[in-house]
Amino acid sequence: MALKIYSSNMSSTVWGRPDLRLPPTYAAFVNGVAIHSMDFDDTWHPATHPSGAVLPVLMALSEALPPSPKFSGLDLLLAFNVGIEVQGRLMHFSKEANDIPKRFHPPSVVGTLGSAAAASKILGLSMTKCQEALAIAVSHAGAPMANAATQTKPLHIGNAARHGLEAVFLAMLGLQGNKRVLDLETGFGAFYTNYSPKVLPNLDSHTWLLDQQDVAFKRFPAHLATHWVADAAVSVRKHLVTDRALLPVDHIERIVLRIPEVQYVNRPFPDSEHEARHSFQYVACTTLLDGGITVPSFYERQIHRPQVRELLGKVELEHPQDNLPSFNTLYCEISVTLKDGATFTERADTFYGHWRKPLSQEDLQEKFRANASRMLSCDTVERLIERVESLEDLEDCSVLIALLKGPSPPKMMSKSI
Repeated sequence: MALKIYSSNMSSTVWGRPDLRLPPTYAAFVNGVAIHSMDFDDTWHPATHPSGAVLPVLMALSEALPPSPKFSGLDLLLAFNVGIEVQGRLMHFSKEANDIPKRFHPPSVVGTLGSAAAASKILGLSMTKCQEALAIAVSHAGAPMANAATQTKPLHIGNAARHGLEAVFLAMLGLQGNKRVLDLETGFGAFYTNYSPKVLPNLDSHTWLLDQQDVAFKRFPAHLATHWVADAAVSVRKHLVTDRALLPVDHIERIVLRIPEVQYVNRPFPDSEHEARHSFQYVACTTLLDGGITVPSFYERQIHRPQVRELLGKVELEHPQDNLPSFNTLYCEISVTLKDGATFTERADTFYGHWRKPLSQEDLQEKFRANASRMLSCDTVERLIERVESLEDLEDCSVLIALLKGPSPPKMMSKSI
């Protein structure tokens, strides 16, 4: 049965690679991995990366589906919202999900269900088939937090996209699962110790979660909790550096970070870019030294700078009892003490980019330009922005796919003999 999923002639685009096409499930996997490759994708509360498991699936299916009827921008938005909604509702059924995760990486759990839900919607599955798809998806879900800060973590998003789509295809082929899997402690409840599902309101009174809360868009590619650290460090640095002077590294006695206790972001001396992205200490020291964090801040040559390593050796962590490990309530306080005894302290309660303080549309577009222009031409990037800004009016989503493919490879010139 499973072989039928991969034996068809359907194929979908790998973004930015016009010469490479894969079966829809594999294209969704590759594009999902790319979305999370730098830990730069969107976040919300309860904590997960909601879009990475859903968008690649919808884009892959938009190519694989027959050209008639057309897959419109409104179709995309509705299916996307369904995929996001399912993730959020499932996480709201657990108090544990309100905290920064300790056991399972949330996108690998709820993202797999979101992928299956979005694909079920766009393919027009019946309620029964959708239930089967979600039941199958639960058996594909889950990845341990131990692989955070490694090259494996981006696979969690790719697998969520792929496995959710696989679950839908298998349901369409007749595979069955437990239709009550989302209600059971031995079903989806296996991922959350205090999982307590509730009956959802009917469609007439249903309120979409995306109408109630914005998402967080990061300004630099690192674990979300480090963004509080960066903002606090920028404020402290103003006391230490004036005009164009350099940070007086030799004069610093110690640096104290008062943050929640989150072990997988406690990395005193990171050795790789993925570890640095998950290091309170590294983000604090690099921000103090450079005045900010950018994409190149995580290049290995930056990580191993002598001044950075010297500062890392001066960092101490404290975990105040009132600083709980929740992206909705945590704060960061930084104190820098100089060798002459002077101490400077600053605190960040909400960073720019958080759902309580979202990026402006202009800054969000600038982030997209900076990232997308590495693979796409400037003209293509601007056209994508224009299309997405009026997505609800787009009649045919194949326009988006054509732009995401990137430029066609130049034709090889024939050689004369």
